[in-house]
Amino acid sequence: MSRHTLPSPQERERRSRFLAATLITCMALLVIGGSLHVVMIGSTRMDEMRGKATYDLHEESAHERAAGEDIALHARNEHMKALANSTSAGYTVEEAQALLSKEQWNELDSTIAIAAGPFQMGTNYERADPQDHPLHTVRLPDYRIDKYLVTNAQYARFVAETGHRPPSTWKNARIPDGQLLYPVTLVNWFDAKAYATWAGRRLPTEAEWEKAARGSDARRWPWGNTMDPKRLNTYYNMGSATNVDTYKSGVSPYGVFDMAGNVSEWVEDDFLPYAGTDAPADIFQGKVAQVVTAEDRAMKLSEQIAVNQHYKVLRGGSWKSDPFSTASYHRSYDWPNYASDFFGFRCATDAAGPIARTQ
Repeated sequence: MSRHTLPSPQERERRSRFLAATLITCMALLVIGGSLHVVMIGSTRMDEMRGKATYDLHEESAHERAAGEDIALHARNEHMKALANSTSAGYTVEEAQALLSKEQWNELDSTIAIAAGPFQMGTNYERADPQDHPLHTVRLPDYRIDKYLVTNAQYARFVAETGHRPPSTWKNARIPDGQLLYPVTLVNWFDAKAYATWAGRRLPTEAEWEKAARGSDARRWPWGNTMDPKRLNTYYNMGSATNVDTYKSGVSPYGVFDMAGNVSEWVEDDFLPYAGTDAPADIFQGKVAQVVTAEDRAMKLSEQIAVNQHYKVLRGGSWKSDPFSTASYHRSYDWPNYASDFFGFRCATDAAGPIARTQ
């Protein structure tokens, strides 16, 4: 009968170390394999997103600019005001009026009546940005709001009649080809305010904008509570702004277009907290970048310094936004002198309606 010799203590220790090393190696391989799988999935999804873009993303810098860069472009465009008044650039009043037919002007200038009454503003959704809290009831009187965003064509009439500075993307103060019905962009809050006054209207208040967007049932988007990318222009699904009458399936309960996506919209209000909000007060504190020391200047560093001024509110999200930033309750904000290629606006009036313009 054969007899099995028990391993020595040294052999048992060696085998134990070998087994432990084998287990650790297997676990490491599993982790590496899982990580590679996640990376591959992520790469595939990024490729899918890039494939949906409407321009070569290697040229993205030509399409997207930081707000500060847009401000610089806006400032350099000041000389266009003089050009707009000359015969060598821009539109005459007659040329601007001839950009569209009388029927098109009437449609673009139309407003929608919003009946007086309460609605639910804001949200209690935990994952919403804190400045959007809380859900609260607001009562508004009768008012009217533009059916569409203000277009390049409408803004051209304003520039022609007043000599106001045209947007910096208008070469020789003229609208780029094919963009008559795009929402006007690269306009700051003051530009929007000036246009509204010229048109016999005003900017909507934040509450007026939100009620017109979501109705009285506290829905998240103009069409309901489920994100549907086919109903709006957002997150680079088009690669630029689009005609203001494009998304007929995305209108609000009142029939207002582009209350989600296309361009973010200036409203009248300062960016201030709602009563009862849980948002940190620091969010609402206006800040500007300031170089404090010579060392910071040499290293191109700056600090955010609090100032005694308020941001202005922007609503609706844009063609560049995260889709969930287009929720009707979401509050964005920026300095009123900032301009960008995804900032636009629409107008509102009291219940009596706007002053009729001569066609």
